[in-house]
Order: sequence, then structure tokens, then C-alpha cells
Amino acid sequence: MSLGSVPLKYRIQIDRQQCMQCMRCVDNCSYGVFREEDDGNILIDSRKCTACHRCISMCPRDAINLSERPVDYRSHPLWTPEAREDVINQSRSGRIVLAGMGNAKDYPIIYDRLVLDACQVTNPSIDPLREPMELRTYLGQKPSKLDIRKQENGEIELNTKLSPNLELQTPIMIGHMSYGAISLNAQLSLAKAAAKTGTYMGTGEGGLHKDIYPYQDNMIVQVASGRFGVDINYLDRGAAIEIKIGQGAKPGIGGHLPGEKVCTDVSCTRMIPAGSDAISPAPHHDIYSIEDLAQLVRGLKEATEWKKPVFVKIAAVHNVAAVAAGIARSSADAVVIDGFRGGTGASPKVFRDNVGIPIEAAIASVDQKLNDQGIRNKVSVIASGGIRNSADIAKSIALGADAVYIGTAALISMGCRVCGNCYRGLCPWGIATQREDLVSRLDPEVESEHVANLINSWTLELSELMGAAGINSIESLRGNRSRLRGYMLDEGTLDVLQVKPVGA
Repeated sequence: MSLGSVPLKYRIQIDRQQCMQCMRCVDNCSYGVFREEDDGNILIDSRKCTACHRCISMCPRDAINLSERPVDYRSHPLWTPEAREDVINQSRSGRIVLAGMGNAKDYPIIYDRLVLDACQVTNPSIDPLREPMELRTYLGQKPSKLDIRKQENGEIELNTKLSPNLELQTPIMIGHMSYGAISLNAQLSLAKAAAKTGTYMGTGEGGLHKDIYPYQDNMIVQVASGRFGVDINYLDRGAAIEIKIGQGAKPGIGGHLPGEKVCTDVSCTRMIPAGSDAISPAPHHDIYSIEDLAQLVRGLKEATEWKKPVFVKIAAVHNVAAVAAGIARSSADAVVIDGFRGGTGASPKVFRDNVGIPIEAAIASVDQKLNDQGIRNKVSVIASGGIRNSADIAKSIALGADAVYIGTAALISMGCRVCGNCYRGLCPWGIATQREDLVSRLDPEVESEHVANLINSWTLELSELMGAAGINSIESLRGNRSRLRGYMLDEGTLDVLQVKPVGA
């Protein structure tokens, strides 16, 4: 017996009086929702809709309307519509349910329950329009002390050997999204934006396309378990190197780029056959301890003549602080912590929604562990996963981060509507696809300006928030949890964050 159809997730309707039958909806929908009939009418198949909003944004007459769950299941406190649909889909397919973006469960967002401090009267605020604000950020190891010597001519000589650091004009970087997971035009847009704003962008684990070479001084190249596209040319071109151990959206498992997205260009860049699935194993098969990790860190530094900082990316999980402390002793220059709301092109839904911890708790526990062990200067901390605005950035830094990665926010600035269907390769905005007709919709010149505008506006807002708190340097905000208060957070969470409740 058939399981029958499930209620519509979305319903698309066209106002026939407003519609001028220009067929832009037919041309723009890559999922096949609209079809032109022989008589010129438009037939709608709402079951194919993903709520990507491409048709709505391209309709010149605002004639298209989208409603979510127009006919729903009988309500039940345990068996939600989502739970029932997962059971039905897996009963039909016998497969793992895939999903895009980050954790979609209705967990409390800690950022929204933290409030920032502001100065009044006895400790006046600072006006960023009239006084300089220092937002430059340096990522890498810092010496615990400086050995200086005064020369006979009065000049001061620094005897301490400094480790290579990345200099950022803003504490905002663009996270790793690989060529293959996103289009070349999307990567170009992000790379141009990073260069315009004086920051850095991650390549992801898909190698470095030759069209990105002009922006290599603003690129952080990634070495993941699959080692796709990794050779000495790749390593030399990056301003820094990042070893990917884990990812917030799918801790404990590897990556999978479907063969449909491995076009000729992607195959050349990743150094794999065209049309083949790019599968990254769960562990690096040469890393089973901190000592093994230290060997890879030092090996990468040796290969690049000790001129580049090496980062290590891990997922935010229960023992993240202990792992980060081990990484700090591995000769790594920075630890990247990816929270469970971190985006992804494809992840098993059960991992995305049930594994890992929030980035806010992870940052605070890592910063405290490193301080307690006296090794905070040995490694920078980069927060990633669910950064939505400048307030989230300020709170992340106050909790202990040196800088942040943004990913989904950067994609939204290029048109992404967070429909969560990246893994299908049909993105109508030209972002998460390799189809040439779809990729051509995204203009790198235009979209790089949008991403740069986003970073610049958040940087300005960060300056304003710092000024209101009487702080004129990002260094003074870093780890300064006294400038935060928790609102409607339980005692256990406040203890992990080491933040006082409001009114205290």
C-alpha cells in the first residue's frame, strides 16, 4: 500500500489579474515549479518549491505569493510535522536524510540573551567619529614577554623572535566554502570582498582555482582529511594554512560533495576525476593524537619555510576546551571553533540538529581553559558558526574570541534565501551550483560590493558598540566578560560563560 502524499510544505499561487505572463518565473525557477502550457498559461507544481524566493524577487508585478504549510498535519506535541515527514521519507528511501545550513532546532540562542554594557557619567563613552578606534587584529602566536636591548646609539633592538601573524583591518573574516560546494563566481565575489576590506577568506577543502590566484594574499588555504587539491603550489599561495579537523554542522564525520557538482573545472582544482563523489573521511588517517597533529602542523610550516601561520579548525563539542588546549601546544598559531549553528552545503540532518554545542559556550570555555593553563598567548581563537550581526561579533570577542568567521551571512548578502537545498546543486541564485546557466546569474563585481558593504557596515557598528562601552581598542574588548550580562539564562549557563546576570 502506498504511503500517500504528505501535506504541502509550501504553496505557490499566482494572482492571475496581476500576472502579465512574462514567463520570468518559468525561466528563473531551477526546481521546475512553473511550466508554460501550450495555451500560454502557467502551471504550478508547489511540491517542488523550496522557498528560494527567486520567482518572487524576479516577478515585475508582485503577482506571486508563497505560503508555508497551507495544509498541515494534526497537531501533536511529540510528533511534529518534521518528525513525521522524516519517518515517511526514510520509509520510502531507506537513506539518510540530508539537510543544508546549520542547526535548525528551536534551541535558545545565547547571543540573544546576552546584553552589552554602555558607559555613563563617571566613565564617559567614546565617539568613534571624533576619536580613533583600533580594530586591527593580529592572528597568531604572541610571545609571553619581549626581550629588548638598548643599543649604544639609543635605538631599541628587539631580540625576541616573533611568529608570523595575519594582520586584519577588521576582526571579521569570511569562512571556508569550497569551490564545488559553491560556484566559482561565488568564490570570486567573496575573494574580491576580502581584498577590498583588508581581511581574509577561506578556500574550503576544494583547492584553489587559478582565477582566485590574484587574491591569494587574502586567502587561507585549507587542508582537510581528503587532501583535495593540496600540493606545494597550493600551500605557497595561501597567506595562512588551516587544518580542518571538524565542522560545527557535522562533528565527527567527513565531507561529501556529490559527483553531480564535480564538473571539469572542479575536478581539475580538486585533482579528482570529473563526476566522481568527493568524499572526505571522518578522521585524518595520519592524526590520532595531539602529537600526530603537531607533526602535521610542523610539516606544513616546514614546507612553507616557517613563513605562514597554521590554524586548526575543530567542531564545538563537549570537550572542546581540552582539545583546544592540546592544539595550543601543537605549535599551531590559531584554533578555529565552529559552533553547531555553522552552515554547510550538506550534512546528515541527524548530525546537524543533534551533535555539538553552541559557539557562545565553546568560546568562553576555551578562553578560560587557555588562561587557566597560562597558554592563551600561544594561540589565537577564531569563532565561527551562526554569526548574524555586529552584536554577535562584539559578544563573541567579549567572550574570548580574537576574530570571527562569517559564512551564511556572506551568502545572504549575495542573494541566498537560506532554503537549505544547497546539496541539490540547483541554486537559482548561482551560489551553490555548478550549472553554467545558473552560475552566470551571479555577477562577481556586483556581489563582491554587497559582501564588502556588509563587512564595512558591521565594522562601523562594532566601533560604535566599543565606543559606547568606553573602549577604543579591540584588544580591550577581547575576553572582557565584565562588559556582558546575561538575561534569562540559567545559573549553569552563566557559570560556563562566566557572565553575571543582569542587575549584578
